[in-house]
Amino acid sequence: MKLRVAVIYGGRSGEHEVSIRSARSIMDAMDPARYDIVELFISKDGKWSPRALVPEPDANPGIDVVFPVLHGTFGEDGTVQGLLELAGLPYVGAGVMASSAAMDKEVTKRLCLERSLPVIEYLVQFRGALDAAAAERTIPCPVFVKPANLGSSVGISKAHNRAELETALKLAAEFDHKVIVERSIEGQEIECSVLGNDRPVAATPCEILPSREFYDYDDKYLLDRTEFRVPAGLAPTELDEVRRLAVACYQAVECEGMARVDFLVEGATRRIYINEINTIPGFTSISMYPKMWEHDGLSYPKLIDRLIELALERQAVRKATRYAR
Repeated sequence: MKLRVAVIYGGRSGEHEVSIRSARSIMDAMDPARYDIVELFISKDGKWSPRALVPEPDANPGIDVVFPVLHGTFGEDGTVQGLLELAGLPYVGAGVMASSAAMDKEVTKRLCLERSLPVIEYLVQFRGALDAAAAERTIPCPVFVKPANLGSSVGISKAHNRAELETALKLAAEFDHKVIVERSIEGQEIECSVLGNDRPVAATPCEILPSREFYDYDDKYLLDRTEFRVPAGLAPTELDEVRRLAVACYQAVECEGMARVDFLVEGATRRIYINEINTIPGFTSISMYPKMWEHDGLSYPKLIDRLIELALERQAVRKATRYAR
């Protein structure tokens, strides 16, 4: 019997186009002998096509598992995951709490700090009270300014002085009411893929070699000049530490299924800092999440198989849970 897999993609976030590319790659790689695919596209204005995913409460939806491929807000942040929980449908990736916590970069930092995991010095400001002078007094330029809830480097700027900081704060605040300012790290950008439910494992880390000053949206998706190195150009002990920290971060936010944990390694001190965790990372055939697993012997189609297996395993565990007396 083939599994009927609903792939949800598109969405209302600034990462709409990235989601489409990821979903197309996933659907093209799924084994037609094992899966029937149901495409569920969400337009930029939030309209679903086909319109109905969730049937009447007692009806059979004919869907065995859902594969959300919604990067960013209204998809990676726990909103769609909550809908799928209400529908009783198994789905790939992190649950509601982990999705929401991981989407908010500041909440992720707080959870990491609670576990004594290393994060970069930062501060938070809000849209209605932006203050470049106060930020610069706490963390001198150069700094990175980011919307707290977004991905794919949308709305992120590097500010070298007060004027740039003021502009960067206003830009980030267009995408979220909460803005993060953090110390700029000179060093290496590292990513590490994590896979699993209760016993997650980390892949061999990769290194990002941007063609610009930092790995921004254009460098990720438009210019095609960024280089990647697997394994990352780190000492063996550093590679092991990145993998350890990746799993520790994954567990700190109680992630399941998959995530990519991003790091910065400071050149002068060799300190390794957790930057953020992405619960629905880029998933094209050339994206680094699957590329790291491919390096370790898990092909792109087999990775998709494993993610679907993990979704069904988690659903079986949840079915054993009592929700009433």
